[in-house]
Amino acid sequence: MEEEKRLYPFRFCALQNDYIWGSETFRAADLGYRDSLIRDGWLAGNSFSEIMDTYMDRVSGQFSFDLFGRQFPLCIRTIKVNGKMPLRVHPDDETALDRYDLLGKEKLWYVADSEEDAAILLGWNRGTNASEMIDAFDRPDRLPEMLNRVRAEKGMLLHIPSGTVHAAVGKLELLEIAEASPLDFCLHSWGEERSEEEFDPALSGLDALDFIDYKAYSSEMPKPATQGEVSVLLELPQFTVKRIELRDGLKVCNGENDGFSLFSCVQGRARVLCDECKPLPLDCGETALVPAECEEFVLEPADRDTILLETSIPARHIPDRYIDKD
Repeated sequence: MEEEKRLYPFRFCALQNDYIWGSETFRAADLGYRDSLIRDGWLAGNSFSEIMDTYMDRVSGQFSFDLFGRQFPLCIRTIKVNGKMPLRVHPDDETALDRYDLLGKEKLWYVADSEEDAAILLGWNRGTNASEMIDAFDRPDRLPEMLNRVRAEKGMLLHIPSGTVHAAVGKLELLEIAEASPLDFCLHSWGEERSEEEFDPALSGLDALDFIDYKAYSSEMPKPATQGEVSVLLELPQFTVKRIELRDGLKVCNGENDGFSLFSCVQGRARVLCDECKPLPLDCGETALVPAECEEFVLEPADRDTILLETSIPARHIPDRYIDKD
């Protein structure tokens, strides 16, 4: 009987969509309408959904597989803005599940590059309501005055909770880490035509009115919790993101977590080394998946000042809301 092949770290082929305001490039996506193809090794040419159907918890780990089944739970994309991105909002997990049988879209934006005039529009700068918001949609001069404007700076981290209206303007590049969900609702496109490639026509902005957060948004950014060269940027129930300053080789042991790791290179270049596997190069802008089956591996810098973002779903206790109401 032929010995079963072990899985290995791999990258995905880029899937790019161009819009009036810029572009989005999916780096790792298992969304149905966007399904990344494996780029490296003997799995090359297979889609993300195919390897999840075939290898299941060997890819995602037992904890993630128990929660999400054959749906890979995260999506990574690069967003390049050169203009004004449409104003959008996403629902929480409970709303998304009840209405659409999908995940919500909790997300993080990391500013990979930015020019001086670039900004993030993030929530309201004062309390408002649905009626006032809809009225402002017909008055282009009024809507921007209601939005909280944050100057975009390279290296900035922005957590975008569900219900928070948001967009990006100017010239900048973002790395988006989010739940694997198509549920972005377009609220306003600044007079430009809405692309059906970007927004599902069935998802009307009117459907989002009851889950938008109309309170004034606090612009306080998360403060990284640092442990040597590794900083915890954001820790959510949906995922955890760490920043790794890769100065020397770093050995990673994922066996205890029983989960995958996604590594996105935001500066410099790196290599992923795993026993009996060909070294995997990781250039700036690329994302690699290290499957749960690869319990030990090494991250090695190929350039000085290399920085990686690691995204994972650590195993944790999930209380049963019917048994444990607290």
